[in-house]
Amino acid sequence: MIDVIRSEWTKLRSVRSTMWTLGTAVLFMLAIGILMSIAVKRSATGPVPSVEATGISLSGYSFAALAVAALGALVVTSEYRTGAIRVSYMAVPRRLRLLAGKLVVFTAVALAACMAASFATFFVGQAILGGASLGDPGVLRTVTGTGLFLTACGLFGLALGALVRHTPGAIVSAIGLILVLPQVTRMLPGEWGRTVNDWFTSNAGVQVAFPTASSSLGPWSGFAVYLGWITVTLAVACVLTLRRDA
Repeated sequence: MIDVIRSEWTKLRSVRSTMWTLGTAVLFMLAIGILMSIAVKRSATGPVPSVEATGISLSGYSFAALAVAALGALVVTSEYRTGAIRVSYMAVPRRLRLLAGKLVVFTAVALAACMAASFATFFVGQAILGGASLGDPGVLRTVTGTGLFLTACGLFGLALGALVRHTPGAIVSAIGLILVLPQVTRMLPGEWGRTVNDWFTSNAGVQVAFPTASSSLGPWSGFAVYLGWITVTLAVACVLTLRRDA
């Protein structure tokens, strides 16, 4: 397994598209967070509350989530697109071991990058706003939760990539399930509509960083629900990986 992980790490860092995509996610976090912090600082008439200042500095998370999800998809689909997956399966005949190697390497890289981006964006934003510190109630959970949420979005993209095996299809699916459909569920009527909205993919996952009083899920229970969506998608992808031809 160590050899598989080492091989997947070599693949990840040697492909330009994956590094550019990861850099784009970090850039989204920093650029949008800085711009929003500057805009709020100029318009504010007094000190910005701690929770609000934290949210403002991390306001680029939704765009970064899409970039990380695209990266997760590319980790799998790029090999199918070029046909290199056949060589990988010849080297590692146990397909699920190969997929597990991709999962381990991507999780480690995405978690490190997303946490670094989240903390860096927070500190830069607060240098501009001066409204929050990590010791304030809920701030540390929001900053670390943002990094965890972004990593989970990347894992969702990887699971969709293994399921669809086609780069445009996997990325469009990720955009739909992470950004578009969660917004659509807000328009569903009645109590069942509110339940669907609360439990639907990123609506549940984002609670770990930005909990809402109206949600029936808490920060960590919401994140657990999001991980459940990812686990189910990955389980289906594993079954199809064993059944389909390369």
